[in-house]
Amino acid sequence: MTNNAQVRPWGIYAHIPYCVKKCAYCDFVSSAVGNSAAREMQDYAAALRAEILREVPPLRARWGDVTTVYIGGGTPTVLPAECLTEILRTLIDAAGMPQECTVEANPGTVDADCLAQLRAAGANRLSLGVQSFDDRLLRAIGRIHTAEEARAAFRAARAAGFDNISLDLMYGLPTQTLDDLKTSVNTALALAPEHISVYGLIVEEGTPFATAEAQGLLTLPSEDAAEEMYDYLMEELPARGYARYEISNFARAGYESRHNRGYWRNVPYLGVGAAAHGYVDGVRWGNVTDAHAYIRAIRAGASVRTPEDTERTRANAMEEYAFLALRTREGIDAADFSRTFGVDIDTVYGAVIEKYIVQGLLRRAENHVALTDAGMKLGNEVFAAFLLGA
Repeated sequence: MTNNAQVRPWGIYAHIPYCVKKCAYCDFVSSAVGNSAAREMQDYAAALRAEILREVPPLRARWGDVTTVYIGGGTPTVLPAECLTEILRTLIDAAGMPQECTVEANPGTVDADCLAQLRAAGANRLSLGVQSFDDRLLRAIGRIHTAEEARAAFRAARAAGFDNISLDLMYGLPTQTLDDLKTSVNTALALAPEHISVYGLIVEEGTPFATAEAQGLLTLPSEDAAEEMYDYLMEELPARGYARYEISNFARAGYESRHNRGYWRNVPYLGVGAAAHGYVDGVRWGNVTDAHAYIRAIRAGASVRTPEDTERTRANAMEEYAFLALRTREGIDAADFSRTFGVDIDTVYGAVIEKYIVQGLLRRAENHVALTDAGMKLGNEVFAAFLLGA
């Protein structure tokens, strides 16, 4: 860090676009590893380290050591442990030791040695993609692990020294019942993770589930049943000590994801790797999505960025600020909105805010505007009202 750095929070997201196999619901940018995967993954890791060494130092010189690092995918732990830890060490050497360093992992791709290497390399938070503790449901959605392997992965992470572990769970899965969900939640709670993320299944275009649905072969819970699952999660997790701090995220006190909080608070972050997204100096971009094209561009010393919104306006920035902040329990900080845009929030959104307060979907508290519990359930409706052209 240089002496003239203006220290401020910032993050780094690194994308690993590989999985053992694609899950039936997944539309993330990732590909299943094939026969030539070992060489390709080594080439990709080398390109990723090169991008890190090219892009990180200038930001560290401006802002000081990085605040958070998040390595996601795909499944980062599909990479050989030595390869993944080399990426992690390159990041920390270039950016400084972050306060929070998260690595995503899937059961079935980690063992005690891999987890010990990650912890020794600087990772201090693990996000485990469990989704369910029901073997029947795991097979139905295309996961490679069993419920016992998920429990074993969690125990191995604890033994490796991870004292900050997040579990992902899903609801609304094909043929899933409320009792199925309760069993998975109780199993997760018995493990006592620090953080739990819950996601309702969305059938995304281009996925195997979308094809099955079009053919009438996908048996999903009814809307009422899925809503019952949602309501159960929103009541049960806080009652068991996990506060809801964002629409899909619950944590014990002090274990909220700092990296994800940065996204929702417009903290700048560098995205590295194929398909990674970044936000620096008010500009958002995405990197090229094809791993082979990414490797070729990095080797040629070329840019891998594809700007998303060259026509981004002040109104766009206000909308984005509102959407992101409203995802959190605290909501929009009216004073910060005024400092950021030079205008009072009620001048821009006063009519919308009052309309949804009357409907019980928004609330005001301590100079913040936030979603109520009912508003979180209908978040997309409220977000749409904050479009300034609407």
